[in-house]
Amino acid sequence: MPAVSKGDGMRGLAVFISDIRNCKSKEAEIKRINKELANIRSKFKGDKALDGYSKKKYVCKLLFIFLLGHDIDFGHMEAVNLLSSNKYTEKQIGYLFISVLVNSNSELIRLINNAIKNDLSSRNPTFMCLALHCIANVGSREMAEAFASEIPRILVAGDTMDSVKQSAALCLLRLYKTSPDLVLMGEWTSRVVHLLNDQHMGVVTAAISLITCLSQKNPDEFKTCVSLAVSRLSRIVSSASTDLQDYTYYFVPAPWLSCKLLRLLQCYPPPEDGAVKGRLVECLETILNKAQEPPKSKKVQHSNAKNAILFEAISLIIHYDSEPNLLVRACNQLGQFLQHRETNLRYLALESMCTLASSEFSHEAVKTHIETVINALKTERDVSVRQRAADLLYAMCDRSNAKQIVAEMLSYLETADYSIREEMVLKVAILAEKYAVDYSWYVDTILNLIRIAGDYVSEEVWYRVIQIVINRDDVQGYAAKTVFEALQAPACHENMVKVGGYILGEFGNLIAGDPRSSPLVQFNLLHSKFHLCSVPTRALLLSAYIKFINLFPETKATIQEVLRCDSQIRNSDVELQQRAVEYLKLSSIASTDVLATVLEEMPPFPERESSILAKLKKKKGPGAVSVTELEDSKREGGELNGGSDRGPDTAAMAASNASTPSPSADLLGIRSAAPVGAAPTSAGSLLVDVFSEAGPAAPSAAVNDDGFLRDLEQPTETSDSLLVEGSGDSDSAPPSEDPAPPLSEADELLNKCLCARTTAFCLRISCYRLASSQSIVRIWGECTYSTVTRRRCSLPASPPQSAVLGSCSLISFFVHLCFTMFANHKSFKWGSLGHRVVFSHFKAIAGFKVEPEPTRPILLAHCRHIGTCVCIS
Repeated sequence: MPAVSKGDGMRGLAVFISDIRNCKSKEAEIKRINKELANIRSKFKGDKALDGYSKKKYVCKLLFIFLLGHDIDFGHMEAVNLLSSNKYTEKQIGYLFISVLVNSNSELIRLINNAIKNDLSSRNPTFMCLALHCIANVGSREMAEAFASEIPRILVAGDTMDSVKQSAALCLLRLYKTSPDLVLMGEWTSRVVHLLNDQHMGVVTAAISLITCLSQKNPDEFKTCVSLAVSRLSRIVSSASTDLQDYTYYFVPAPWLSCKLLRLLQCYPPPEDGAVKGRLVECLETILNKAQEPPKSKKVQHSNAKNAILFEAISLIIHYDSEPNLLVRACNQLGQFLQHRETNLRYLALESMCTLASSEFSHEAVKTHIETVINALKTERDVSVRQRAADLLYAMCDRSNAKQIVAEMLSYLETADYSIREEMVLKVAILAEKYAVDYSWYVDTILNLIRIAGDYVSEEVWYRVIQIVINRDDVQGYAAKTVFEALQAPACHENMVKVGGYILGEFGNLIAGDPRSSPLVQFNLLHSKFHLCSVPTRALLLSAYIKFINLFPETKATIQEVLRCDSQIRNSDVELQQRAVEYLKLSSIASTDVLATVLEEMPPFPERESSILAKLKKKKGPGAVSVTELEDSKREGGELNGGSDRGPDTAAMAASNASTPSPSADLLGIRSAAPVGAAPTSAGSLLVDVFSEAGPAAPSAAVNDDGFLRDLEQPTETSDSLLVEGSGDSDSAPPSEDPAPPLSEADELLNKCLCARTTAFCLRISCYRLASSQSIVRIWGECTYSTVTRRRCSLPASPPQSAVLGSCSLISFFVHLCFTMFANHKSFKWGSLGHRVVFSHFKAIAGFKVEPEPTRPILLAHCRHIGTCVCIS
């Protein structure tokens, strides 16, 4: 153990620290600490009163033990007692212990506040500084309530020493950040602002930190600080390094104060006073000139201080954005840093130039450095610098260099870091859309984007290209040809399959004249990717297949074979199973005209803001542009037809707004009765053609509760089993030579459910076109209630899984359909009879709680929840 001299202030503390350092293991250290804690506890609880020196020594030991990571649950009162001592060392240790170990919600705060008040009123500058430091360190609300009005008085008092003013300014700043509602400057505002003229540079440095924070919250109250800040900055910038010897840092006069003054000026617009503005411009020009001078020292501290002031000055120039000469000079100065050997300077230069690129005065000057920025994107070792380079390329892009920048960013994507690929993809997609004059180039760019970084292409990107292709007739053929060629690659990303399935399903007929892209070749190409895709993509491809039947009738037999196979109609996924069954039945019983109507091309999407841009804005990158900029660019260079954020996979489901609606009586005029007062169904009704070859039944006066389901259970001429190859439709595939095997009870039930689901699919299509009257809403409610309540789809004793899925899918579909109708209908009102009956019954089935007056989003969410519960059960 090292010897301890007699001159040490606290011999016991030195011995204890030495013992701790000499411990050979953690267990020995803990044993020594527990022994010392027991000794200190006995001393504090002993009858003999301890003198100030002993209290200070033991409190110091507790502080050291706490710093070693051990909890301290006693000794706080002894530390508070030290605050009343007149000795500096004892008072200092007391304040130190309180600042470190006392919680802001401690019960001792009031005792501490009393001691602090005594020290603040003592006029002893040392004690006052200790008290102010303690207030700033603890920063509790009780302290703010007690001293928020006292500290400003100390700050502006004429007899307060400079060191106390510094501590008072920083203490007030701390209280303002923790409890801004309690720090009200009021009458002290002008006197605090005039601290910028104080002769002591330390006071000015502390005061400007306080004024900057206050100005951000209340700029009008402190706007008089602008002229004083410009005056102080002018004196610093024009002074020599020898004028401010005590505040000169490596030949740079007052660098910290200069940076804070420049940051304060960024809280306000350019000065309206011509003299003040001229003086400020002169200061900024002087700072830019000094940056060009050779360094006065080779040490890094000199360049750091010099460049700190320069970058703050450039930030102020960018903030004002009113001096073209200064903006261009700032851009040129930053351009020199782009090739500097110091990585931090290159990073800061790229970041500042991103902001400069948004100014109309300096945009052209920024563009002159495009080659340097591209080189930085390719060669920089630091990923953060490469990301700033990508941001700068995005910010400097316009119509003159869009193709070059997009090509470079696509090239970089192949080797880009995984952490920035998603953002890069969004930026490439935005630039390609924003500056696309030739839309074939836009299509090529997005497809290359998917090919290079398909895993990082979000749904918003490929949704957007679909929307634009649909809205632009001149690019549809080229898009179909290009995506057809892209799908021929051996390794094709799933997003490419989605785009290809959608575009070929809509516009494959535009390239079908070429034998190399005949309808059957297109179908085989898409279907070769089917087994490699996820469930949502397979669902989209099934929609594309039914579209093919409408576009290319010669592919009907081939596609029906695909839809008829067990892997589709008996698929474990309900969505795929339902689509396959519905599409197969629709293609079998619907006429050519009906198919053409139901599966017509998607209408143009309404023009809205780009969802890609909205997603990029969430990342808050420095190169992100506003929605207004994108819309302005559209108006300047030809509008892009946008679309909403809905998924494109509604081709075979949603109906065109341009189609002619049928009478409401036709909606349920399958074999069930029409509502009272409804018009008779016409023989040429769309739904009659879909559901029945013989025409509708005669309407009756009212709807029967079980009539609708009974009609669904009745076999029809076109309800032959989908499990065998026979079909009643003349256009379907020829029947097998072998006779169909007899149907079991379960398979017969499955057949009925499949037929009912096909009917439900056609109803789903029609509901978008024909649901326009309140009577239809009532009928939907009654029919759906009857379907679910009566449970007419009864199962045999041991039904197969396929029969269970068929019955449950039918029930879940009607649940979904009914709630969608009610929640989206324009005449929807909570309280309608059918709605209340159906909703209460479904609530009992699914077992969920619902508000008395549910909103439409809640209804739709419950609808999906019920459907899931029914299918699972």
